[in-house]
Amino acid sequence: MLDAAVDAIGESGLDGWSLRELARRAGVSHAAPAHHFGDKAGLLTALAAEGFDLLAETLKQAGTDFLEAGLAYVRFATDHPVHFGVMFQPKLYRADDAAVQQARERAGALLAQGARAVVASPAGSANTARAGWSIAHGFASLWLAGALTEPAGTDPVDAARPVLRRLLEG
Repeated sequence: MLDAAVDAIGESGLDGWSLRELARRAGVSHAAPAHHFGDKAGLLTALAAEGFDLLAETLKQAGTDFLEAGLAYVRFATDHPVHFGVMFQPKLYRADDAAVQQARERAGALLAQGARAVVASPAGSANTARAGWSIAHGFASLWLAGALTEPAGTDPVDAARPVLRRLLEG
């Protein structure tokens, strides 16, 4: 059903879908989504948890290189725009859900790991992690919105590389 939700949200936006439509898309009874997730917020909670898990896996593959982690973040956002759109709108889902919190903390720890490799002090690495996250998130959001007015190429990761590198250059 989560795949059906990703498809529906991708086609109709966050407000243009219903649990009944998801049931039809998934080939299950119209009551199945409500039985399994409770309501839309429950389904979006599961989607957010899945998104943070996917992000954590993507960041894990990048290793401890901070630049590569930022590029992996952009890659995740552009490969999974629906998850990305839901994950950072916690009013849409139950942000206090244990699965969401665990997955979000895991993704955050992996991003912070890359920052610690660049900056030795805990306070400095926390600020560096926030700066890297802000730049990667902002770039990905602008890319997905089609808001980058200058020619940035066709590959978001290649376009993000010089932008993220600026953070490391000081």
